[in-house]
Amino acid sequence: MDQDLIKHLSQDADGLLTYEYIANHINCCSDEMPFLIDNMIRVDSTGQFIVSGARYLNAIDPVKYAPDIKRLIAAAIEKDRERRYIGDLLQSIWGTDYESRIDELNASDDNFRRIYKRLYPQGI
Repeated sequence: MDQDLIKHLSQDADGLLTYEYIANHINCCSDEMPFLIDNMIRVDSTGQFIVSGARYLNAIDPVKYAPDIKRLIAAAIEKDRERRYIGDLLQSIWGTDYESRIDELNASDDNFRRIYKRLYPQGI
């Protein structure tokens, strides 16, 4: 990643530029992913593009990008205080059948538990 690109992405106001870079360069940006994830987390104050990034990486390759997805989800939980975006992660990351596996997922996945607790403090 050249310095001009780093400078350009460092001026990202909300995470959109970084998200677009990831989406447009997914075949050649794996080595740059730590910087890109850090940058998106740094600039996205609402979690909108962080959630989109997690969903996108999960759709592309959930195994390869597992550490990045996990970091993005954890950041989204912190940033999306109004719970506008994190609800989209439940089906996107854990599948359309997540409701039938709530107890299992709560026990095995801290990010799922945190999202679920935030969205459904009293349970469904």
